[in-house]
Amino acid sequence: PGIEKTESVMGGAACVRQTRIPVWLLEQARRQGVSEADLLRNYPQLTAQDLANAWDYASSHRSEIEDAIAANEVE
Repeated sequence: PGIEKTESVMGGAACVRQTRIPVWLLEQARRQGVSEADLLRNYPQLTAQDLANAWDYASSHRSEIEDAIAANEVE
């Protein structure tokens, strides 16, 4: 819940509902040590529940998220 995939939005990447913020981007930031407080400050349209949904999605779709992070590191 709270995560959407729309082919015409961010290339079909899983994004937080009604935004163009991909889950892989949030997960990558978290791995780089960005705190949830900083994420919420930097993305004021997000809520703590949005982050919880993103973490759940990333955990459940680990391979998809890993592939997206790797693909975007190359570019």
